[in-house]
Amino acid sequence: MRTVYFCLILFLFCFTNSNAQLCTGSLGDPIVNITFGAGGGSGTALGAATTSYNFFGNDCPLDGNYTVRSNTSNCFSSTWHSVPADHTGNANGFFMLINASNQPSDFYVDTVRNLCSNSTYEFAAWILNVLKATSCGGNGNKPNITFSIEKTDGTLIQSYNTNDILMTANPTWVQYGFFFTTPSGVSDVVLRMRNNAPGGCGNDLALDDITFRRCGPLVAPIISSSNTSTANICEGIVQNIGITATVSSGFISPEYQWQQSFNGNTFTDIAGANALNFTVNFLATSPTGIYKYRLAISEQGTSSVITCRIISDTIAITLNPKPIVEIVGDTNICAGQQLLLTASGATSYSWTGPNAFASNMSPALVSNTNILNAGLYNVTGQNSFGCQSTVNKLVIIKPKPAASVAFADTTICKNTPINLLASGGNTYNWFPPTNISSAVAQSPTVIVPDDILYNVEVSNLLGCKDTASVQVNVVKIPVIDAGPDQVLIGNSTAQLNGIITGNYSNYFWTSIVPLSNPNILNPTAQILTDTKFYLTANAVRNCGTVIDSVLVSVFSNIYIPNVFTPNGDGKNDTWNIPALKAYPNHELKLYNRYGQIVFESKNGISNWDGKYKGQQQPAGTYIYIADLKNGTPTFKGSMLLLL
Repeated sequence: MRTVYFCLILFLFCFTNSNAQLCTGSLGDPIVNITFGAGGGSGTALGAATTSYNFFGNDCPLDGNYTVRSNTSNCFSSTWHSVPADHTGNANGFFMLINASNQPSDFYVDTVRNLCSNSTYEFAAWILNVLKATSCGGNGNKPNITFSIEKTDGTLIQSYNTNDILMTANPTWVQYGFFFTTPSGVSDVVLRMRNNAPGGCGNDLALDDITFRRCGPLVAPIISSSNTSTANICEGIVQNIGITATVSSGFISPEYQWQQSFNGNTFTDIAGANALNFTVNFLATSPTGIYKYRLAISEQGTSSVITCRIISDTIAITLNPKPIVEIVGDTNICAGQQLLLTASGATSYSWTGPNAFASNMSPALVSNTNILNAGLYNVTGQNSFGCQSTVNKLVIIKPKPAASVAFADTTICKNTPINLLASGGNTYNWFPPTNISSAVAQSPTVIVPDDILYNVEVSNLLGCKDTASVQVNVVKIPVIDAGPDQVLIGNSTAQLNGIITGNYSNYFWTSIVPLSNPNILNPTAQILTDTKFYLTANAVRNCGTVIDSVLVSVFSNIYIPNVFTPNGDGKNDTWNIPALKAYPNHELKLYNRYGQIVFESKNGISNWDGKYKGQQQPAGTYIYIADLKNGTPTFKGSMLLLL
């Protein structure tokens, strides 16, 4: 059977408009709680209760019949509401479905036993008018029910009339009830429900959850220290929590009994807890969960009779578990590494540790660790209820090697072998591993073409590491340029223009003729004939010598060939005027017989291969004009191209 508990506030808020006369104080546990059972579909006929109606074993009973159902659907051409569940919303819960008889009659009669005499009780039941508001032309008969409480000899104790129960747009359960007082010496009463309205179109209803509960003064329990009805405490601690209650007038000589329920189990009496004030004792070993307490009150001499009690609302004390705190992460590290302490299982953390370490973070960070940071670290984790747990973990700081190299940097000649040397550990790893004889040797040989920084990672037997580096600088062989070849006319002075880039220790010019200064880049020399000059540079640290040369050609005058044969035989294949190089600003133009320029020379370029726009030009006579751009007369003449 389903037990339904209703609080006073819910009653007053929800049911005032139903004109019910429900208890305004505290109630006892339901003495009677008729739910008609559960199971879905159709139930069975009433057992203990009596009725003048006939049982109908299916949905939609006819006039003067009833059935027990978990739902009803589309009865009588959908003039009834389709009710999907009982009043609690349980789709499998049964309710009594009644199609009224044509004449007013009792549709439910039952005897309620073992009540306390001279005690006030609340009777209540849930009723639903199943006729739709639009049915019967909107003028259907309305249920009108009288609830009666009688002695077993038929003497009326109390009655209550619902008045007409109106149709609603949607199926709506309404609770009706009243309270009554049992006469002296009366413990058994008869409950009678009579439908005063006639049958026909309407006056059809559903009935559910009939309850009898002891009604008495208002009892308000609280936790003494907080004046509230709830508390959160933590496991593992001995705690004593006082609870009490205020009771309005109504009892002559009340007796008190505190009750307890753990994690939703049935309330049971607490031995010896028979005063308004009671202390709840929690041990360090008390299991976690929700402990509920309530106060049962009855008149003196009846405390052992359950039907004579009223029950207060509950006090809920939640004994919360301590957080399960764990420390995760690597706590066996090398000196110099970062120590990252991460805790889990709580909402806030407080750390302490060696070397005056303290933190409220997770992860907690210790940077650049050393031996002073080794030891036991403690963290206290706290959850949202303020419950705490403390755990610890040992942090080991291993010494790391002191990596060193034989020299921090060195300078060598290009591609000259050199031995590197590291120390301080048991194993070595050089990087980058290029141009090196062995990347894991303590003293490898390297041959490098350019500057490079080598790093070495040194490890000890504990797996800790350190690094060192050595810069290998390579001497760059200088790059020299003695300058472009020159052309001079007649007895002239040659001006040399050398260029040197890179590192060098010295340089000098050499030639068969004297120079103005062989140790500068731009010396001069007087020459009468073709002469070659050599520029020599020595790299620093004796890393090499480089030489370049320049040819200075001397012409007595400008000679312009008057014939050439561009036939590809390797002889006289170009028309060339070498002396024009002595006049870098000259202009040379060559015309064919049509006056078209087929070749043009500027800035010393005076070789023609006999082609114009990639096409071989025909044999014949071509006219040239050469302007030296030095104020001298222009050279004009003809040239014969032969194939």
